[in-house]
Amino acid sequence: ALSSRDCCSEIMGLCSPTYAVVYSTTLFVLLCVGLYYCIGNIGYRFDIGWFLTVVPPYMWAGVGLGLSIALSVVGAAWGIFTTGVSIVGGGVHAPRIRTRNLISIIFCEAVAIYGIILAIVLSQKMSAVSDAGLDSPEAFSKYLFAGYAIFGAGLTVGFSNLACGISVGVVGSGAALADAQDASLFVKILIVEIFASAIGLFGVICAIIQSNGASF
Repeated sequence: ALSSRDCCSEIMGLCSPTYAVVYSTTLFVLLCVGLYYCIGNIGYRFDIGWFLTVVPPYMWAGVGLGLSIALSVVGAAWGIFTTGVSIVGGGVHAPRIRTRNLISIIFCEAVAIYGIILAIVLSQKMSAVSDAGLDSPEAFSKYLFAGYAIFGAGLTVGFSNLACGISVGVVGSGAALADAQDASLFVKILIVEIFASAIGLFGVICAIIQSNGASF
């Protein structure tokens, strides 16, 4: 019978050619696209400033709203998955841990709520803008700033909640397993979990500061 190390080595050996093909194909495609842009005298399209100004600010704002919810939900799901497995597994040998360790699931679920709350706040800053109101450079600059600010705020809260969900999930998993072995360790590890869940609140606060003054 193969050991776990031998199985992992065999799987990695099978996957390595696949990864090599994917990486080589991706590099070849990027090289072809780069040569096409250079030979076709359209290399100016690699300009980041051109890309930022061509994409409408409403698009940036919409992507920011979507990422704030999507990344927060992914973080919450990741944390619930990590914690839930440990609670179910540890509850087989110590059924007493199944009830009070549900607080870890609540902490993970709160991560998704952070993203939804901020998305609602940011959506209140978006409204229809007529072309007549964008004639002056000052109005157009404000229009661009609002889109970039909302996009940045969405990224901030999204990635913060993603890290928060993973952190709470890992700590909650350790809390469940430690509680199964020694009930006195639960409260001590719960304090660490509370501090881990505060990361999401920091992201929400920073996002509110980023989007302050931004409105369409």
